[in-house]
Parts: sequence; structure tokens; C-alpha cells
Amino acid sequence: MHLDHNHNVNGSSPALMLNSVSFGYHPETTVIQSVSLVIDSCSMTCIIGPNGGGKSTLMRLALGLLQPQQGQIEVFGGRPHRACSIVGYVPQYTTVRPDFPITVREVVGMGCSGWHRIGPHRKGCCGSIDSALEQVGLTELSSRAFCELSGGQRQRVLIARALAGSPRLLLMDEPLSGVDPAFDQQFRELTKQLKQTMAVVVVSHDLSFIDPSVDQVIFVDGTVRSFKPGELDSETIWQLYRRREAGV
Repeated sequence: MHLDHNHNVNGSSPALMLNSVSFGYHPETTVIQSVSLVIDSCSMTCIIGPNGGGKSTLMRLALGLLQPQQGQIEVFGGRPHRACSIVGYVPQYTTVRPDFPITVREVVGMGCSGWHRIGPHRKGCCGSIDSALEQVGLTELSSRAFCELSGGQRQRVLIARALAGSPRLLLMDEPLSGVDPAFDQQFRELTKQLKQTMAVVVVSHDLSFIDPSVDQVIFVDGTVRSFKPGELDSETIWQLYRRREAGV
């Protein structure tokens, strides 16, 4: 499958494009095979699929952390590693040591280009940090030590860290892992707002995340299948996962 580089109706480059991409961690194994997909700017995409199907690998390829063995990847029309300043990433697991002596605000500041833990910051950086903390409901905990937070609160900090960089593409790998139910609903409202200004991609095992605000659902299991939310009912989802179990 070949993808048109001018996929967007306004003529601008898509936020993310994969064209016939294949990748494996070992020469004899392939995690994803001939994957092609397009994610538009100012959209919401939910990625689902079984464990080991290649969802996290797809994220790492989009971030430029892995190089495809075949095919082409573009982020806003350029190579992924050249777009790192406009891509935000929320990992499935924290990349900050829980016992490291650092505050919530300092962790969030790591996502802001030009921020320094000691010394002057880039103009506007403090405002970006304040806004990100407010968006995830952690303003009152900004001075709290990161190690004192619950697992769900730490996950919210990582979301704020990604938002502090004002990304145009936001990739989130299981962002609701361990968060409290109250933030679950807040997060869904937040993503609806975010997609007005950026492309939002969420990897989630929680199929209830698929609602009318989602523009595209991508099922990843070695290859990809793309759906509109209205095309996915419980029977279709059951059949998709059943194919994996049956080895089809």
C-alpha cells in the first residue's frame, strides 16, 4: 500500500505517516510487517491490540528511537529524529527514579525546551509548566517530592511533562495506567481539548476509551487495520482478538 504524501485536505503534511514499514528486533523475527498508516494534525487516534502485537514498537518507531528495516516514516513531513522538539511522549512506565530528589514541578519542567533546574529558564517556560500542571490537576502538588506521589499521580506528572513542551504530536502509551477514576474522566475531557491544537495518539487496553471524540482506531497485531469508532462494535472487536488467539 502506497500513501499519498498530500493526504491532508488542506495540503499540509500529516502529523505522522508510515509507508510500508517493517521492523523486527532480531533478523529472524518481524514485529510489524508492511505497516502503512496516516495520522492527521488536530486529530485523536486510539491504538489497540493484543500484548506483543507491536503497539509500543510502533510508538518507538514514530519517536525515532527505532529505525525501520523497510519503509519510510515521516513526522510532519520530516524524519522523526528531526521533529523531537514538537513531539511529546508519555511512556507506559516512569522514566524518573522514584527516589530521585526532585519535585513535581521540576519533573514537568524537563519537558520544556530551555528549562534548567538551576539557573534562568527560557522566557515563557514557567507559564508552560503552570499550564501543564493545571491541565492535569496537580497545581497544588507542584512543590511535592515526586517520590511521595502515588503511581497514578506520577502518571499525571508524566502527562504534564509532555504537555509542557507544547507538542504538535502527543504520543501516550497507556497513560491511564494506575490513575484514579476521577482523573480518568478528566483525562478524556483533556484529550478532547488537546486535539483542537495537536494530533493525539493514545495506546490503550481500555476499549471504553473509544468514543465519538476519537477520529480513528488502529488495531495493531503485526499489521494494522484502521477503523472509524462507529465501525467497531463488540462483535468486530471480538473477531479481531479471536484471530490472534487462533493464530490466523
